[in-house]
Amino acid sequence: MISYLKGLLAQRSPTEVVIDVNGVGFAVTVPLSTSEKLGHVSGTVTLLTYLHVREDAMQLYGFATETERELFKALIGVSGIGPKIAQGILSGMGTEQIREAIIRDDPSALTSISGVGKKTAERIVIELRDKLGKAEPVATTGATTSKHLRMRSEAIIALMSLGHSRQGAEQAVLKVLGESVNRDVTVEELVRRALQIAVK
Repeated sequence: MISYLKGLLAQRSPTEVVIDVNGVGFAVTVPLSTSEKLGHVSGTVTLLTYLHVREDAMQLYGFATETERELFKALIGVSGIGPKIAQGILSGMGTEQIREAIIRDDPSALTSISGVGKKTAERIVIELRDKLGKAEPVATTGATTSKHLRMRSEAIIALMSLGHSRQGAEQAVLKVLGESVNRDVTVEELVRRALQIAVK
């Protein structure tokens, strides 16, 4: 899995960039939120990535922040939501606006995004409301939040590689993190404890 790319920003359009990594150009599809953060930057950039694999194609998606990538992965985990729709949602609203709409049980806010109908918005809210609500950080600094997001992502990937479903892995990791809010926990310990409660 390609976790991130660091290289020269060779080309940029509103929805796609090309990153030159040691002479190899990687075409990366990005939401408008990421494109705006890149602005007219020239030189070296770093993009967090998600590789989407289908039978007939492989597509690399890029994000400026871990929050964008985590929300993208949550969205494509919703039945009927593919990467293109998820990218459109991230392009149409800010990550905090999307989270608030879901947690507040407000699908109408999501229908303002092009391509998102009433049924799709309701499905997103129903499937992600509890998940995003539980993932809400509690009185943490920006550095701590970033650290927990990274640890959570690494632990979930590890559990999935061991045969657990994404939903089961996420629920187990969030439960362990909730119990460990007042003390440090390593990724290894997080995975070990999550394995004891994760359901395949």
